Amino acid sequence: MVSSAMEEGLIYNIKLSSIGPGNVTVPDSIYEPDNMDLAMKLHYLRCIYYFGNKAFEGLTALVIKEPMFVWLNEFPVSCGRFRRTEVGRPYIKCNDSGVRFIEASCDKTLEEWLETKDDAHEKALVSSQIIGPELSFSPLVFIQLTKFKCGGTAVGLSWAHALGDAFSAARFMNQLGKTMAGNGPGRPIALAQSLTKSTSANIQPGDVEDPLSIKRVGPVGENWLKITECNMNTFSFNIPGTQLSHLQSKLRREGAEFSPFEALSAVLWQCIAKIRGRGPKVVTICEKSRKNETDGTLGNGLNVGVVKAEFPIEEVTPSELATLLKTRALDERKKIDEIMEKEQGLSDFIVYGANLTFVNLDEGNFYEFEYRGQKPVSFSLRIDGVGEEGAILVLPGDKNVCEGRKVTAILPENEIIELKDELKREGLLA
Repeated sequence: MVSSAMEEGLIYNIKLSSIGPGNVTVPDSIYEPDNMDLAMKLHYLRCIYYFGNKAFEGLTALVIKEPMFVWLNEFPVSCGRFRRTEVGRPYIKCNDSGVRFIEASCDKTLEEWLETKDDAHEKALVSSQIIGPELSFSPLVFIQLTKFKCGGTAVGLSWAHALGDAFSAARFMNQLGKTMAGNGPGRPIALAQSLTKSTSANIQPGDVEDPLSIKRVGPVGENWLKITECNMNTFSFNIPGTQLSHLQSKLRREGAEFSPFEALSAVLWQCIAKIRGRGPKVVTICEKSRKNETDGTLGNGLNVGVVKAEFPIEEVTPSELATLLKTRALDERKKIDEIMEKEQGLSDFIVYGANLTFVNLDEGNFYEFEYRGQKPVSFSLRIDGVGEEGAILVLPGDKNVCEGRKVTAILPENEIIELKDELKREGLLA
């Protein structure tokens, strides 16, 4: 898909190359994605880091690439390509094929670009490639450097979700900054030498039903993307810290304190229910898990829970919804693991958008990606492959939004305008 920014000629002078590990990975090394990784294989993270003038000023592409060869020594999996076992289960052959590196220029200044707040234009700053139709030739990671007029740079990361969640992607990029500063790399991720991984033993056909948190799609074959029946659009907005504190105080109920994620999710759940004129009475919650905190490797460690309401969403208070989100989530990660194991990783599912999905990325260290002593002035993230029910991402706010949050809504195209109207009525959007 060609972005509107490219159609308008704002992005030009595009060059494509590849970068791999500086050291050769042990021949025939393979990495076996676990069941949760494969459940996420139809989703992609598209991250954009915006840097001011000083971060990349005066650096040629060759100088920028040089530390990347050292950086990728730690992440040989990101440079591999998917293959299938005899039964068809996907695995990654760590053959040092590399990540794709894209150079581009933009006809706007960084300040002009950020002032437009155009989510459609942002698609030009990060690759929209998917895995397929030929698995053995499809890169898993794309890095795009777009230089703005008069300084400033956008670093776009396209990340196959099968490699890991947003916390893994942040760890991946943060290590690039550390390597650039001479503080890396660490120990390479552990690689398997045989295809023996099994995370759920003794599961027999018929033992497991599909969890509520995922939706069976496809089969998609070797094109790893779920095609939605309607156009999905992205809309992002910042919530200042003072406004967020006011919302949390407003929702405080019977001594219960609600986190920013719970408060924002409750209000947005109700806004979307009003737009649709029904439900949704079942929503999915994706949040950071202990694995994200303690395990330094890549992977999908998100907790995936389901919340079910027994009442009309439009007719209750946001406090009641926030209480439900806080106390009633039913963990389904084990069920997802079991269904994927039962079907040998062959079936195609989506997680984001199977139900209306709220993703808590509040603790993501996205602003820790430091380049030449400079941290991003802004960060954005969207997910591709979201189903028709949509997804809401809650992220740390831009650095100029003190103690605030950034919310990114990925919804059917016709719901975006109505959502803006509902948020204005709630006082969350100017």
